[in-house]
Amino acid sequence: MKYVLVSGGVISGVGKGIIASSAGLLLKTMGLKVSSIKIDPYLNVDAGTMNPREHGEVYVLDDGGEVDLDLGNYERYLNITLTRENNITLGKIYSKVIEQERRGDYLGKTVQVVPHITGCIEEWIERVARVPVDDTAEEPDVCIIELGGTVGDIEGMPFVEALAELRRNLPRDDFMQIHVSYIPVVHGEQKTKPTQMAAKAVRSAGLIPDLIACRCEKPLEQATIDKIARFCQVPNPHVLAVRDMPSTYQVPILLSEQNLVPLMTTTLQLDRLPISPALQQSGAHTWETWRALTLGLQHLHETVEIVLVGKYLEQPDSYLSVTKSLEHAAMRCRRKLLIKYVDAEHLEPATVATDAAAFYKARHDLSTARGILIPGGFGGRGTEGMIVAANWAREKKVPYLGICLGMQVAVIEFARSVCGVPLPQASSAEFDSEDEDRVIISMPEHHPGKLGGTMRLGLRATVWQPDTEWSKLRALYGLQSGSVNERHRHRYEVNPAYIEKLQGKGLEFIGKDETGVRMEVVELREHPWFVGVQFHPEYLSRVLEPSKPYLGFIAAAAGMLGSVLGGGGEERGGGLVNGHGHGQGRGLVNGDKMAY
Repeated sequence: MKYVLVSGGVISGVGKGIIASSAGLLLKTMGLKVSSIKIDPYLNVDAGTMNPREHGEVYVLDDGGEVDLDLGNYERYLNITLTRENNITLGKIYSKVIEQERRGDYLGKTVQVVPHITGCIEEWIERVARVPVDDTAEEPDVCIIELGGTVGDIEGMPFVEALAELRRNLPRDDFMQIHVSYIPVVHGEQKTKPTQMAAKAVRSAGLIPDLIACRCEKPLEQATIDKIARFCQVPNPHVLAVRDMPSTYQVPILLSEQNLVPLMTTTLQLDRLPISPALQQSGAHTWETWRALTLGLQHLHETVEIVLVGKYLEQPDSYLSVTKSLEHAAMRCRRKLLIKYVDAEHLEPATVATDAAAFYKARHDLSTARGILIPGGFGGRGTEGMIVAANWAREKKVPYLGICLGMQVAVIEFARSVCGVPLPQASSAEFDSEDEDRVIISMPEHHPGKLGGTMRLGLRATVWQPDTEWSKLRALYGLQSGSVNERHRHRYEVNPAYIEKLQGKGLEFIGKDETGVRMEVVELREHPWFVGVQFHPEYLSRVLEPSKPYLGFIAAAAGMLGSVLGGGGEERGGGLVNGHGHGQGRGLVNGDKMAY
């Protein structure tokens, strides 16, 4: 097992996740099997109860794990399936050690940070790194470890000590470290002192960076590279300039041009590893397809403008997987994506009295949108504005995609406007919980007194209903498939008591769970694209394999849905672009077969 540690200094949020994912992708293009681990030095057991306005989105895995959004980057770039164990938090480590202490596992010893906490971290990393994560079902060759935060943070020190121990216990060519730093520009001069001090702090903590990845707004000057190499004690070629790119999907290409693959090969002796010729060929084709798809993005001239009506717009990462899925679909359709973010509260009539300018701007953005998307969320704030957006999309025949809460909002709007269901029944028990006679009701899994892990989480099947072959969404997934698997994260669902009335007026529930009781997918037949899904398809979208609901939505907004629907498809990844099908692990771009 080889380990690549990606750490950060100077400031957080400089792009460690993208650099770690890019390094992993480059390793996969060599034919290697790659896994990833994200370390988060906070005391939360997982990210499930964190406010997206503060921390960014919560990413959900197949096993229902609610984890840091960086695991989404790993899955999207590397086309792997991770588990909750791949996200290590300080809360998980302390909980495990305290549980072991209470059982008497330490035989009366004094339990300390060193060696017990650090030993637990080291054991966790070595165990999880060997778990298969791709279609080969084989043990990975390399594990990418991203250390969250910056080296020197007090909460991260147990992890730094554990990683230093791991490095010390491994052969020299089994461990390498990429340290990500930031190069500020002051009065036109690139300053290296923060990076020098960050490297010094890393070394004093027991870690030795092999490569220094410098985040910068413009290419590094040669004098800057020389100074960083000298004071950080690495050769000049080991200083990588990771400048701002038109798209983050071009970062792997930037790193490849700076010889990251040969540097990792030399440091880790990767040329000694046995690599399957089939995986080598697959990796080479993936790289060829990736380059073809991403290099021309800045030259796209035809645009598709989408309005995202949300409630957590203060934090750019609140809807990260949603925006990435839109990007994947837009790249496949060869369109330049423009997203306008509209605060749902600004669409509500009450806003006229408090902020008329915001109200009329929001209404203008909504009325000029080529497509309207309402993502998931919790609580009643802003939902009346979302209902306004769903009503506009339905009545004006504007392509609409509702995710989780967005589907529930579409159902509520239809119940009010078309079925004549009165208030308070035409609402959700989440917004108004006086009684259970609501169009949207609470699920049995929901525990009102406990928020963590009490939702319907993880990969679950959606079964297509009889006589739904007309569905555009089902055609994208593949008409021959009887069901599709997608990831879920919700506490509320459509009330079965209202299904007959809603369907009688034309709101078709084309997908349900295995029991036939829970509504999973709604679609309007006589509409260019009006789809609501209870699941979160963005969690399974990949750079080279866009999510089907997002692909159909973008294609409809771009006026090219007909060409996307021009053929058959396959389960969990069927569908067509320019008449070619693509499935999970397979696809076509510009008529060429893509193998991940």
